[in-house]
Amino acid sequence: MKSLPLALLLLTPIFLWSQSNYRIEGEVKTYKPTDKAYVGYFFDNKGHTDSVQVQNGKFVVTGTIDRPHYGWLSVGEETIRFYLEPGTTLVTSPASIKEAVLISPMNIDHKRLKIALQPTADQLELIEKEYEAATPEQKKHKEFTKAYETQKEAVYDKQQHIKAQFIKENTASMLSLCILDQYTDWYAPDYAEIQPLYNGLSDEIKTSIPGRDYEKKLAAIQAISVGALAPDFTQPDTSGNAVTLRSFRGKYVLVDFWASWCGPCRAENPNLVKNYRRYKNQKFTILGISLDKPDGKNAWLKAIHKDQLDWTHVSELKQWKAEIVKQYAVQVIPQNFLIDPSGKIIGKNLRGEQLDQKLAEIFRQ
Repeated sequence: MKSLPLALLLLTPIFLWSQSNYRIEGEVKTYKPTDKAYVGYFFDNKGHTDSVQVQNGKFVVTGTIDRPHYGWLSVGEETIRFYLEPGTTLVTSPASIKEAVLISPMNIDHKRLKIALQPTADQLELIEKEYEAATPEQKKHKEFTKAYETQKEAVYDKQQHIKAQFIKENTASMLSLCILDQYTDWYAPDYAEIQPLYNGLSDEIKTSIPGRDYEKKLAAIQAISVGALAPDFTQPDTSGNAVTLRSFRGKYVLVDFWASWCGPCRAENPNLVKNYRRYKNQKFTILGISLDKPDGKNAWLKAIHKDQLDWTHVSELKQWKAEIVKQYAVQVIPQNFLIDPSGKIIGKNLRGEQLDQKLAEIFRQ
């Protein structure tokens, strides 16, 4: 079995992203004669795997993809995570697959990023250990929990700064686009925050299949960014009656995406109730949009009643397949949009004290 020269592999051209073949070429010292090598990944909520028998400690797994995937490689009972990308990835290990080194453009870049992030990973581990060491009595106090969350948020902010710097310094790396896409999915950032990072990427990355897909996502985010006119929609309420966003013109409305099964959403509900009761007579209301499952209507109604959510609620009961999820680029919940009486978005993802302060500023209380 012949391997690609390392120098040639590191110069793998971006045009491979328009092709579809991948090749995982590996060797391990520790294995069983019956072991197979498996490569797997998820795409569109479906699992995909390719495999081959390990022979004399060597294997070559091949398959087809049209975009990168953060997948896994297994030999026997051991597994490692890695970036699966078109072209050849070399895998070498002095023992089992757990100790493997993976050589390909994205995996080399990922190792560099991981080293840069290691100090923050250590910080998070220390914060978690301190929290776990606390007594049950300490954990009951809001001040203690708030301090714990604040510490974590500060480290998360450091991590995002490191990742943003990586993107700026590695504009021709497909990993930069993947990092940006992951950040967009999990943190629902504003358009003004992520658009410059995308614009700074090389033309080869932006015109690749994943690059063009991200551009569409970016356009959807721009349509629901602060300062934009909130896209109108029509959704059925708890009785099946059609409710449009436009019908709330003349009021400040908090469009709140949530679900009965979402723990963080339910935890935030008391704060929503507090603010709703405080400002409901001052042209303020809330419009709840549930991402409950098709068979989840009873759970949805029960949660509304139990949490005392006395405002308008709508849902298609299609969970993540609801049209409004695409329209408002919702990737995670809870998520919300504060809309002014003219229909313009003036705030996003306002929770806890942030929501309190924003509404107090609007109504000057």
